[in-house]
Amino acid sequence: MTDYSRYQTFHITRRGKDGGVIDLQMKAANGKLPTAGHDGHWELSEIWRDIDKDDSVRCAVLRGEGMGFSGGGDLALVQDMASDFAVRTRVWKEARDLVYNVINCDKPIVSAMHGPAVGAGLVAGLLADISIAARSAKIVDGHTRLGVAAGDHAAICWPLLCGMAKAKYYLMLCEPITGEEAERIGLVSLAVDDDQLLDKAYEVADKLAAGSTTAVRWTKYSLNNWYRQAGPSFDTSLALEFMGFGGPDVHEGVASLRERRRPNY
Repeated sequence: MTDYSRYQTFHITRRGKDGGVIDLQMKAANGKLPTAGHDGHWELSEIWRDIDKDDSVRCAVLRGEGMGFSGGGDLALVQDMASDFAVRTRVWKEARDLVYNVINCDKPIVSAMHGPAVGAGLVAGLLADISIAARSAKIVDGHTRLGVAAGDHAAICWPLLCGMAKAKYYLMLCEPITGEEAERIGLVSLAVDDDQLLDKAYEVADKLAAGSTTAVRWTKYSLNNWYRQAGPSFDTSLALEFMGFGGPDVHEGVASLRERRRPNY
């Protein structure tokens, strides 16, 4: 069984028969929302490699602690990315690895999204094999609000999940989507009442864990070839996003978020 003690930004527990379901809860900062700082961003990209290699895992559940699923990137990390080339290139690689590691992890992944779902956490949440959202969840891709292109996962999956017209509307305008609306347009697998979210996620995870491992994993692998075909579009979008982190607009984006005002681009 793999030692997950190096991961400090997750609560990691086991459930189900022989502990075959690994429960990954992203820790909330100050009890509010999980945010991806320097450590959290790397851990969220890396943990899927260990789960892929861990023969004791049959399914993974990803969820958030506190008031929501994920609160987006820590502004200190964003500021460092905007001002330090070495940080920017390191986080670019982590962002790339996060997407491909989730796609290539052979174990099925179930996400349970409540409250705000933004940033790096949202990447894993939407790329999960079964994505479940509370009806009141608030899904937002905040890149254009920050002053950078909607890179990380958007180009690889949003057009496929909800269609190009909806993808452009929500990504270019940075409009929020409720869990209920996300299910209606096909962005998530299921939307459930808020108080049923975790029970439903565990129910689905337990079913996946009890199924034929080869049948489930090979089905995931073959279906994810749709994402792999979109790899060049994703790589371009990520490069454009990180080029934006070296430009002027991101500084105004960060300042407007700190000052809780609209940006003036």
